Amino acid sequence: MALRLVADFELGKDVLPWLRAQREASEARGAGSGGADVLENDYESLRVLNIERNGNIIYTYKDDKGNVVFGLYDGQTRQNKLLYAFEKDLEVFSCSVNSERTLLAASLIQSTKEGKRNELQPGSKCLTLLVEIHPVNNVKVLKAVDSYIWVQFLYPHVESHPLPENCLLLISEEKYIEKFRVHVAQEDGNRVVIKNSGHLPRDRIAEDFVWAQWDMSEQRLYYIDLKKSKSILKCIQFYADESYNLMFEVPLDISLSNSGFKLVNFGCDYHQDREKLSKHLSLCVFTNHTGSLCVCYSPKCAAWEQITYSVFYIHKGHSKTFTTSLKNVGSHMTKGITFLNLDYYVAVYLPGHFFHLLNVQHPDLICHSLFLTGNNEMIDMLPHSPLQSLPGSLVLDCCSGKLYKVMLSQSSLLQLLQNTRLDCEKMATLHCALSCGQGAQFLEGQIIQWISENFSACHSFDLIQEFIIASSYWSVYSETSNVDKLLPHSSVLTWNTEIPGITLVTEDTALPLMKVHSFKGYWEKLNSNLEYVKYAKPHFHYNNSVVRREWQNLISEEKTGKRRSTAYVRNILDNAIKVISNLEARNLEPRLTPLLQEEDSRQRLLMGLLDLIWHILEASWRKHNLHSWVLHFNSHGSAAEFAVFHIMTRILEATNSLFLPLPPGFHTLHTILGVHCLPLHNLLHCIDSGVLLLTETAVTRLMKDLDNTEKNEKLKFSIIVRLPPLIGQKICRLWDHPMSSNIISRNHVMRLLQNYKKQPRNSMIDKSSFSVEFLPLNYFIEILTDIESTNQALYPVEQHDNVDAEFVEEAALKHTTMLLGL
Repeated sequence: MALRLVADFELGKDVLPWLRAQREASEARGAGSGGADVLENDYESLRVLNIERNGNIIYTYKDDKGNVVFGLYDGQTRQNKLLYAFEKDLEVFSCSVNSERTLLAASLIQSTKEGKRNELQPGSKCLTLLVEIHPVNNVKVLKAVDSYIWVQFLYPHVESHPLPENCLLLISEEKYIEKFRVHVAQEDGNRVVIKNSGHLPRDRIAEDFVWAQWDMSEQRLYYIDLKKSKSILKCIQFYADESYNLMFEVPLDISLSNSGFKLVNFGCDYHQDREKLSKHLSLCVFTNHTGSLCVCYSPKCAAWEQITYSVFYIHKGHSKTFTTSLKNVGSHMTKGITFLNLDYYVAVYLPGHFFHLLNVQHPDLICHSLFLTGNNEMIDMLPHSPLQSLPGSLVLDCCSGKLYKVMLSQSSLLQLLQNTRLDCEKMATLHCALSCGQGAQFLEGQIIQWISENFSACHSFDLIQEFIIASSYWSVYSETSNVDKLLPHSSVLTWNTEIPGITLVTEDTALPLMKVHSFKGYWEKLNSNLEYVKYAKPHFHYNNSVVRREWQNLISEEKTGKRRSTAYVRNILDNAIKVISNLEARNLEPRLTPLLQEEDSRQRLLMGLLDLIWHILEASWRKHNLHSWVLHFNSHGSAAEFAVFHIMTRILEATNSLFLPLPPGFHTLHTILGVHCLPLHNLLHCIDSGVLLLTETAVTRLMKDLDNTEKNEKLKFSIIVRLPPLIGQKICRLWDHPMSSNIISRNHVMRLLQNYKKQPRNSMIDKSSFSVEFLPLNYFIEILTDIESTNQALYPVEQHDNVDAEFVEEAALKHTTMLLGL
């Protein structure tokens, strides 16, 4: 199951036991009879009416006398409370309670039972009442009309003290919305009464609309009206000071002219014909805290062989229309499409047929969204009854009276990642799993374990690249504003492969016309997204060229010994130290992989999120049971070492193309394993092609660990001649060998003669000062001695590790002797 459902509320568990206890207590007082049978009758009529912003759930049932009883379940204290009872046999279809629980608004209609007389006012189908319930007192009739009326109290964000005025929305089937202002006052202690109940001030805030949706969490009203056959989506934001603003208008390319009238999330609507429900249009608006605004739409469906649905990514300026064919469609299809808001994702669900998880933050590429169809058990996970998607990833099943918290199931997504064969599903599943956020280190460990065994599992993208970038992105996304415009979220910029089972059409859409000019919170983020779409043409994509150029400049400066600013470089290295210390502090278990144990100046100049690469190596190290003795050159490579070497090579390929940093010590370990595992010609080829980077630490250890056998001499010399000059000079002094002496001598002579100007000299040479009578060498050594003497007089501090003309003479003689075979 791709989704995990956690029951947050159930009528059968959270309300029914309390009703049973109340009934038993009443019978004990002699005030009731027929307990069990009556309780079963109560349960049959027990249903949820509404869920308020503070989590309180309003429910209703009928007692044994047919009276309508209202109850409230407090979502925070998990306690039940009776609110009110009508001593008439009526049906309730809309109800709301104010935040202080002092007022109850309800709309009632005539009972559907045959033979019942009209209990309402003559000529009215619906009666809308406002009741004082703290304590139970007056009842005021707000509406007595021949059309349905829905009610909803506004809940201000400031709830620390009771407000003198309550605001109530009335939504009429006659396509208008009114806002009543209800002033209350306390009398006789805590008794709350309505002031001026004869005339309640009201405002008509919308009319001629065909669809409306209530967002109880953010106190927003979305509605669509038709202007010249165009569907215009509007939004009203209500504030704690009782004011409200029309925030935006945006045209939608959908047809609602013949769709009738529909409300979303104004309580539970039990009066829709469920047989017809599946063929009606589905339309809902979803937002999240990052400033996203999505409109999900599925038109009326005449036949079920093919189904179409659209998602308008208003915050991105485009829409996507999906079409999929259904198989094994029954003759009576009573379930329609369900849209679910899962924060960073929108789920489109048709029980038994398909499950589509759409990435809201990055909808451009279809490979970042997960589409499952067929017999996959993951597409049949939710209840088959009509569902209401509520803010906070809540889902209400009105039929069963259950409220669920819906989350992405990390374990199921990991299982799918391991079992699916399609690259597009691997890509989408990887992002879905990493976006969950819970137990990040454990999740990354599981993914790393799978990656270490399946490096070649994907052909359309580099799995290591995608994991490093996606994990880094999702780990900081929730804490950083607009980070998606600064950091990469994927290694893939284009995707041209079709997704099996679905076709897609992408179209640009009009941007909302904002009606206000000062933004805070969500509206500020939405406006920022819209400004980006409007002015960033073409849209930005992360490019590492600036980082690459800066790093190359730093490395060049390091080689030449010239720095632009010592403070600038020191600041970079200090930041690197902080990153490394944070990595070490985050992990309680000792590390097996010998990294971060050397001064790797290059990698410290390019420091970033290194922990993921370290985790990958740790997993491989543990899997192959390697130990610290691997760091010695005087051992032979095993199959386990070759496997880790291959993994490190793949990591290097992935990070090089993306220009990502590696943990200090990575190149040293990689080189040591290469020496263990590769024949000499392959090893040298890897060095020459840049796959292996020779570090001072690795070469120093090689010189010390290996003796001077003919094979090792050939390896050492091949390594030394490939070193940068500065490092090569230091390494040669560690190798007590004629070859290294020759190299040291050459470097010394080159340094002395680079500014040498020939001067007239005495042709007579003092032969007694030379151990061998060989005039060319004697003459050359005398010249070097003179230069050294001059330099010492001019620069007395400068020294070169006791390398002088005498050392050069000795090295030259040894080299000549070796060449002559003497």
